[in-house]
Amino acid sequence: MQTNWKIGSLFGIPLFLDPLWFVILGLATLNFGVAYQEWGPVIAWSAGIVMALLLFGSVLLHELGHSLVARSQGIKVNSITLFLFGGIAAIEEESKTPFKAFQVAIAGPLVSIILFFLLRLGAIVIPDTSPLSVMVGDLARINLVVALFNLIPGLPLDGGQVLKAALWQITGNRFQAVHWAAKAGQILGYSAIALGFVVDFVTRELVLGLWIAMLGWFAVRNANSYDNMTTLQESLLKVVAADAMTRDFRVIDADQTLRSFADLYLLETVPSQIYFAASDGRYRGLVSIDDFRLTQRSEWETQTLHSIVHPLTEIPTVAEATTIAEVINKLENEQLPRITVLSPAGAVAGVIDRGDIVRALAQKLNLRVADAEIKRIKEEGSYSPGLQLAALAKSITK
Repeated sequence: MQTNWKIGSLFGIPLFLDPLWFVILGLATLNFGVAYQEWGPVIAWSAGIVMALLLFGSVLLHELGHSLVARSQGIKVNSITLFLFGGIAAIEEESKTPFKAFQVAIAGPLVSIILFFLLRLGAIVIPDTSPLSVMVGDLARINLVVALFNLIPGLPLDGGQVLKAALWQITGNRFQAVHWAAKAGQILGYSAIALGFVVDFVTRELVLGLWIAMLGWFAVRNANSYDNMTTLQESLLKVVAADAMTRDFRVIDADQTLRSFADLYLLETVPSQIYFAASDGRYRGLVSIDDFRLTQRSEWETQTLHSIVHPLTEIPTVAEATTIAEVINKLENEQLPRITVLSPAGAVAGVIDRGDIVRALAQKLNLRVADAEIKRIKEEGSYSPGLQLAALAKSITK
């Protein structure tokens, strides 16, 4: 369920706020307000909230840097969200080359560094006695910290994206590069969690230690997510239609009359949902129950299934060697309930629906998916909430 609040858009990119953003906004306001108490309570707390908002304005510009470079490469940016740990740009797909991936990754830190130099210049120009000079100088340092922190080489940080691009260039394997960069992020994240406890124990600064540990937890969680999503993407390219298809269909005589078809199959207690008609040793096509029902009953005795069959050349099909990523794209782009799989000889080898895809991927990845969930996906024609198969398939096959 979408819990983020949309607050507008920038360059056509929707902007969202996570409700927890207000927690860090309050903490930042408190931090700056206390630091500026020598200016008097009114000015100090006013400056505190202004600095907190400018901090997140800087984070927004940082994420906008990533987003605009991605858009220049023809990549769609779905949104930018400000949340507890800063901001995140929802970029729909991976860049096509390591260098382009590097450009997207480095754009955010470059924006923060440019802001640092511009703000430092402003602080020099503004008289030292002015509170504005102090605020501008503090904001400059914060942008430098944001840039340097994000350049730490581990996913999900920008430095991890830079590391991924470098490893991709060296190995030629984007998936392996993500796995290694995610592993670096996991190591750094666990190290931060440990450091947080050490800081708490040594300095008794509970808030600081807890914050460092939370940052580590966030890094581990998102590094794991990158790793798992990449493993899933690899499977989408390794698993083919033949691995996921089932033979949940019936082959019936195309020469029989519509009356015979109705009596033999449609009056069964549990009729098969998919029928393919064949005659003279050849598949003639798919029999649509809807077409059958539209035929006048007076014609049932004289017309055969040939009159309502849809030839294989006119229905959605894929080859047995087609990757599951391509199958998913076809299902989603054409809004199909299922797809027919053809053998190299052009015969019907099987059928695939979304439930079959989830089951095949679960087997490939050694995951347990309940039969009831597979049944639901088959009946409803929609993936489980949170399962990003459609988006992942789209991103790796463009």
